[in-house]
Amino acid sequence: MIKTYTITDGRVLDASPEEAQILVYINPDDVERRALVHDYAIDEHTLHSSLDPDELSRLEFEPDHIAMILKRPKRYSAEDNFLFRVMSLGLFLFQNKLIIVTSEEMSVFETKRFFRIKSIREIVLKYLFQSITHFIDHLKVIHQISEELEDKISASMENKYLLYMFILEKSLVYYLNAISSNTLLLQRLKNYETRLAFSQDEKELLDDLLIENAQCYRQAEIYSNILSGLMDARASIVNNNLNILMKRLAVLTVVVGAVNIPASMGGMSEFSRFIIDGFDVNWWVANLLFFFALVGTGFLSYKALAFFKVFSTEERVKKNRPV
Repeated sequence: MIKTYTITDGRVLDASPEEAQILVYINPDDVERRALVHDYAIDEHTLHSSLDPDELSRLEFEPDHIAMILKRPKRYSAEDNFLFRVMSLGLFLFQNKLIIVTSEEMSVFETKRFFRIKSIREIVLKYLFQSITHFIDHLKVIHQISEELEDKISASMENKYLLYMFILEKSLVYYLNAISSNTLLLQRLKNYETRLAFSQDEKELLDDLLIENAQCYRQAEIYSNILSGLMDARASIVNNNLNILMKRLAVLTVVVGAVNIPASMGGMSEFSRFIIDGFDVNWWVANLLFFFALVGTGFLSYKALAFFKVFSTEERVKKNRPV
């Protein structure tokens, strides 16, 4: 799929293929790839790298154009199951034309950042800026998701939320690698800014890109350290929740066991006959005795429950907690 644009009055607008200054190839097929290789002399390996998500960012100078491989976040979908991936795309800058090769469609030229465009080189720099902004937006989403998972882990005994946290940590590792790779690309652009004939405004924009990318990398590094550093603590929380539940079940078993004693004795016909016949006790007296026994065991159960509650860890912490 091919989309064509041109620069008109400082804006990027749709154009016919004959008038287009910007060509965007979205997941090109074999025919379109052969056309890129033969018509525009794009290196076949570089073209393949622009669609390879594992490829690193780089800058290459060809005889009639400049090739750049850029990393940016892949569009997230519910099927990714909390895994944020990265993708590669190719920017091929000619004298009066820009070719963008990407694996998925992205609507970026409609944003305000692409207003008041003066040159094709400025589009390349602002496209890099858009990629950094996309990383920052995804980092904010990852941070929000991790905070929601923390609340669920604190009250859960399942490993599902822990696995989600591991997946988020894995995503941040991918992002750190991609942002670091883009840093090398921006540094090479800075080193060759004279050869690339950047204007003074474009040089200042490139400096801003280096600062924004460094801040983006630092933010991703902080989130990654937080997730990895607290992962063991969150796993201990899940185990502690399970231990608390088992303790409560054990207390409930002890308390209910005391009540079960008179009920079991009353249900034994031989024991009842021994009480009534051996001691010449009337039936109503026997029932009264069992009633008092039931009340007594209930009282003992209540005291046992109060005992476990007073000496439990949670209650001692609440009792000693400062107001």
